[in-house]
Amino acid sequence: MITTDALVDGVHFDSQKMEPSAIGHRAMASNLSDIAAMGARPLLATIALGVTPAASEEWIVECYRAMNAVAAAFGAQIVGGDITRAPALLLSITVVGEVSRMRLKRRDGGRAGDVIAVTGPLGASRAGLEALRRDRAPSDAVRAEALRAFEMPQPRIREGRWLGASTHVHAMLDCSDGLALDVARLARASGCGATLSDVPVAAVATAVAHAVGGDARAYALEGGEDFELIVAIAPRAFSHLTQRFEARFGRPLRAVGRLDVEPGLRLQEGGRTNELAPGGWDHLR
Repeated sequence: MITTDALVDGVHFDSQKMEPSAIGHRAMASNLSDIAAMGARPLLATIALGVTPAASEEWIVECYRAMNAVAAAFGAQIVGGDITRAPALLLSITVVGEVSRMRLKRRDGGRAGDVIAVTGPLGASRAGLEALRRDRAPSDAVRAEALRAFEMPQPRIREGRWLGASTHVHAMLDCSDGLALDVARLARASGCGATLSDVPVAAVATAVAHAVGGDARAYALEGGEDFELIVAIAPRAFSHLTQRFEARFGRPLRAVGRLDVEPGLRLQEGGRTNELAPGGWDHLR
């Protein structure tokens, strides 16, 4: 399979506040996350880089080194690309991966009754963006952790390949645009609806939200770019699968809801179930 993702200065990153190594890491990691969501392993990548006159040779080299380091860490190799003058910094990366047909996971394989789970807590990346924008956090340590989540995300390649090997995993999608929006996409592609019953919020998201007057749960539901995997799992197999997952990766799969027969997205809390608007990142706004 092939995936392409483009990142633009001022939209996906801020070159005035981020090091070129962080921009390069983030760009490559976001592309590898798409490969992870299909249960595949990455093989090779090409990079199209648009640079402004302000981008020095040193900036370009440092950015490329970071992209190469992330790719190499997961077994991929940068094999070519292009560089051109542009009105704004732009990185467009294409990654080619491979997976057997039996292990390929798509977003349209979910079934009503499936447990919806995620591979980790959410909202840390949005917390990092808030810390970057506002230069405020409860402490230097919390700020550093939040910025690391935003600038240096880790694609779940190993987790995706492991989950892809299970016949009890029916669908996968990476959480790039927010839990609510991405779950709604998976449910709709699978011909289902979904009910969220738990929103696992990262501790650093709670800390940053408290400091800046934000909403940590909204960071998790709508913030996006955590790049954890969203997984639809046969309910009879969930308990056993999450135990094996925790033994393998040192953390549990976190159940966040279920797929339903009824279309739409709902949030269950306090004994009540309400309709939930699938808010999140809109690429066209």
